[in-house]
Parts: sequence; C-alpha cells; structure tokens
Amino acid sequence: MIARLQLLVLAAILVVGAFSTGADFLFFLVYLVLLVGGGAYVVTRLGLADLEAGYVLGQLHGSVGEQLRVTYTLRNASLLPKLWLEVEQASTLPIPLPGRALALSPRAERTWITRVPLTRRGHYRIDPLQIRTGDPFGLFEASAGVGRGATLVVYPRVEPLPFWRVPATSLEGTHASRERTFQTTPLVTSVRPYAPGDAYNRIHWPTTARQQELYVREFDLEQAADVWIFLDLDPAVQAGRGDESTLEAAVRVAAAVGAKALAENRAVGLTSAGRQLPVLPADRGPRQHQKLMQVLAAAQANGAVPLVELLLQGLGRLRRGMTALVVTPSMDPSWVRPLASLRPRGVGVVVCHLDPVAYGALEAQPDQARRSGLDAERVRALRLVQHAMAEYDLQVHHVVPHARLGELLVAPGQVPLGRAVG
Repeated sequence: MIARLQLLVLAAILVVGAFSTGADFLFFLVYLVLLVGGGAYVVTRLGLADLEAGYVLGQLHGSVGEQLRVTYTLRNASLLPKLWLEVEQASTLPIPLPGRALALSPRAERTWITRVPLTRRGHYRIDPLQIRTGDPFGLFEASAGVGRGATLVVYPRVEPLPFWRVPATSLEGTHASRERTFQTTPLVTSVRPYAPGDAYNRIHWPTTARQQELYVREFDLEQAADVWIFLDLDPAVQAGRGDESTLEAAVRVAAAVGAKALAENRAVGLTSAGRQLPVLPADRGPRQHQKLMQVLAAAQANGAVPLVELLLQGLGRLRRGMTALVVTPSMDPSWVRPLASLRPRGVGVVVCHLDPVAYGALEAQPDQARRSGLDAERVRALRLVQHAMAEYDLQVHHVVPHARLGELLVAPGQVPLGRAVG
C-alpha cells in the first residue's frame, strides 16, 4: 500500500514537472512509470485468471499422535504462466499448516501433500484455502479464497490397558467371559456341528442349510459390567500445565478405560461438571465410542460444581451391578463418603486419583520458600484423602506424571510386565 502511494505521488510529480518544463527526459520518466505501473497491474490481475485450485483433508477426526494429511492441487488452465503464487491455509491447530510459494507454467498442474502431527486434543477450525499473487515490484496484490472451512476433532490418545479389569459382579450384564456356557444368553459367539444331547432350539438353521448338516449355536456367559465415569473438571483442584497436567491425565484415563470397556461390549456413561459437557447416557458400540471421544476432546477445566455435589447428583443413575469410576485430583476428603453407600447397593467403585503434588511440582515456582510451603500443605491434604479412601476400602489407582497408564491401572491380582517410567 505504501509503495503504491509512493508510485502515485511520484507519477503526479513527474506529470506536473513534465508539462511545466516540457523536458523530454521527464516525459520519458512519465511514460516509464505508466508502463511499469500498468504492466504490474495487468500481471497481478492475470495472476489468478484461469487458475483452478482445491484441497482435500485426509480426515475430519483423528487422535493425538496421528498426522493430518492435506492434499493440495493447483492447475493453470491459461496459456500464460503464473509467475508467483503464494498458497496458505490458516487454522487453529497447535502446529500450523505450512504454506508454499510456487510458479506454474502454461497448462501445468502441481499437487503436493502436507502432513501435520496432531499434538493436542480439541476441536480446531481450518479456514478456506487462500491464494495470493502480485507483481515483481510489490505494487499490487490479489487474493482469492478456495473451498470451505472445516472443523477437525482431535481425540485424546487411547493408551492400552492390558492389566485393567472392571470389578466383577454376580449379576448378568454385558461383559462376556471367555468360557462357553450351556445356558442361552444374548451373546452368540460361534456355531459348531451338532452333537448328541444338544437342544433343538439351539440349531442354527442358516448354517445348517448351507452346510447340509446340523449346526448349533454357542453362547458366552455374561457378567454385569456397565461402567459410569465421573470426571472431575473443577478448576480449583487441577494442577500442572499443558500435557503434564491433571486435566490431561484425567482425560487420558477416561478415554483409555472407556475404550477398554466398550471393546469388551460394556455400556459406558459419563458425568462431568464442565460447562460444555452434558451427561453422556450409558450405551455401547462404536457410536458410543465416537461420542465419548468427542466429549473428551472438548473437556476443559471449567466446571462450577465440586466433585462431592457431582457424585450426589449422579449416583442415583447407578443400578446394581454397575461400576462407578471416579477420576479426580481432588484432595478434599468429603467426596469419599458418598462412595461408601454404593457397595451395599451392589455397585462397584474404582478411583483413579491423580497425584496433584507430583503434577504441581512440574509448575515453575520462582519463589522457592513459597513453593516449599505450598508443597507441604498439599502433601498433608493428600495424605488425608488417601487415608479416607483406605478407610472405606476403595480400589484406588494412583496416577503420576511421566508414567504409562497401562502400568498404573492394574487390576488386583494382575502383575505388570514392566515398571513405570519416571
């Protein structure tokens, strides 16, 4: 813009001087300025003419650790070359999409692929593709938007839990055991040839018709196994920053346990106190897995309800045979007492307690004396809540930074193969 104003001022001065003095040299400069300015304008206007462009997102949702794949295509349908094109696409991703500057020959096409790692969960906006061009002198510029914007949902990383088991109950439910049963259950796992003594109502007639011999169905024994996750999003109890924070650790725990339970054909529900996180009713299947991941992708520490109130409001949804999973870094022992009433009702309880002292130690504290006093206070509060959980004999898993969840969330009687990495 400044260069354009300078050119206009210079042209005006030259025109006034040329007509005032009649000097041939000044008229030559006037013609030169008009030629350069007019040529630059024409080059800029033709820079985006007969240009075809587009982009394709590899996916609209992914998980932390994966890569976003974007394919760009530019095609010059003109008989004139495109001397300079700048292609960029703005987004709210933590790692921006890289732009590119290029030139296109007549009737040429250029395609390239950009890969960007997904490093943080969340909902991100990807703006339309922007193409800019201009003249070699920088006097004029033209731009155009291509396509529509899109929303990319990045799910939290789902860590494997090889030694995690939901507490077993004596009621029939949704989790199939590995042992075959002679009882008829809703879970039909396979078919086998008919053997003497098999009931006729277990014959699988479609397979029998195809194989021209009798086949019967086999069933798996079920156990009650529905899981309801209580996720504490109260900002007053969170500690740590970034990926190494109690918030991110809580989301990873909920994602890992939820995915594990859904893979075992259990129903999973979620209750939290976040402003944008409604109660997710218990359900099973791939669609529930997608709903759970979408909810966890948007989880933020913006809740306004303490954990004790969250439990008092949500425990009424639990029925006999279900398991309540509480994920919290809270050091207020008042939330432990409501969980004691679940065992007489036949509801299992598992607590994943995120160590706020360990996560808080990762935060930068310039005042060493203040940090020492704060840590001592946190340690005392942590011991109180640990004592309360031990008093009610709750199954507790302690989650600390820089450790794999598969080695921290271990069911009683299971022994991990390795040690947690500190």
